Amino acid sequence: MNTSANTSSPMPDQVRAEAVIDLAAVAANIERLRASSSADVMVVVKADGYGHGDVAIARHARDIGVSWLGVALPAEALALRDAGDEGSILAWLLTPGQGDTVECVMRDVDLGVSDRWALEEIAGIGRDTGMMPRVHLKVDTGLGRGGVSWTKWPELVRRARVLRDEGVLDVVGVWSHLASGEQPDSEITAAQARVFADALEVVDDAGLQPRWIHLANSGAVLNGSENSWGFEQTLVRCGIATYGITPGLALGDSAALGLRPAMTLQARLAVVKEVPAGHGVSYGHLWTAAAPTVLGLLPLGYADGLPRTARNPEVLVEGRRRPIIGRIAMDQCVLDLGAPDEVGDIEAGTAVTVFGPGAKGEPTAEDWADWADTIGYEIVTRIGPRVPRRYVEETRA
Repeated sequence: MNTSANTSSPMPDQVRAEAVIDLAAVAANIERLRASSSADVMVVVKADGYGHGDVAIARHARDIGVSWLGVALPAEALALRDAGDEGSILAWLLTPGQGDTVECVMRDVDLGVSDRWALEEIAGIGRDTGMMPRVHLKVDTGLGRGGVSWTKWPELVRRARVLRDEGVLDVVGVWSHLASGEQPDSEITAAQARVFADALEVVDDAGLQPRWIHLANSGAVLNGSENSWGFEQTLVRCGIATYGITPGLALGDSAALGLRPAMTLQARLAVVKEVPAGHGVSYGHLWTAAAPTVLGLLPLGYADGLPRTARNPEVLVEGRRRPIIGRIAMDQCVLDLGAPDEVGDIEAGTAVTVFGPGAKGEPTAEDWADWADTIGYEIVTRIGPRVPRRYVEETRA
């Protein structure tokens, strides 16, 4: 059996498939982001750390001095607490009446406020528990998702001041989210920054003095646009760049940005066989062998996260790109390994790299995003729980 994978971290013989997560790459990406901003960096670990494993990434981030973690859901914050995390965490996607919100207050999690109901509910938790919940008020500066609308912002801020003075919550942050942060010189971003600056004036006029001011995401940090906004941020929220994926190709790919993709997805061939000319492959026979061909069965499919809609995707086998042919199925897909006299010693058990950093010729997550007409975020985040994560610390430059 061929046991050499196409990364410097060989697959264990008994493993069907795995996502190898290079923690040294995560650390290098965090340092790249720190070097690009004067503000503290919040590492966003929502959606299971963008598919990389929230607990493992959080622990590693804390080990290298990251003071803030960000998640969307209160349940994600509580899972980190359950795993032993004791540092600052912000959770921002609340819905009315969630029991998790109460538990977040009790377990020292900061909460994002995007509507008046959330402010009142959190204040009520403060009254009932005697705790002092910490909130980050979010203003919608133009993205049109979460955040208090500009017309309601002054009213919310005044109410927050009353509740703070009552001693039932503390306003420790003000924030918003960008629509086009990855676009250099974006007028949309410039307009959002102006609205945010006005929102900060409202906060200042109300006598609130939040410590944490944050608007920039990975894209805005990497393109430096935050330096032209005219107000000082004390925190930046960095998600996808932490994992070595470009926030947007307008900025360049990962390599151009000095980022190191942290995830390598690999699997072992389950079957290798020769088929004659005219033999079809997978549902609907979208591919038919034009000549005798050796096929390889890769035991990964759309249930594991491979996008069924990918057009002409490739993988790396024994140092050479090989196409995936026919439809990607739920649990498996098929590779064209070439003519019988071209296959060499490829056999069942041979390791295949689906994507990785690209340093050895393998496709990257960004390549897969292009083939599926999506973004790198989706490729890594959708890798499912049937694929175990293995954590290493590589030393490649």
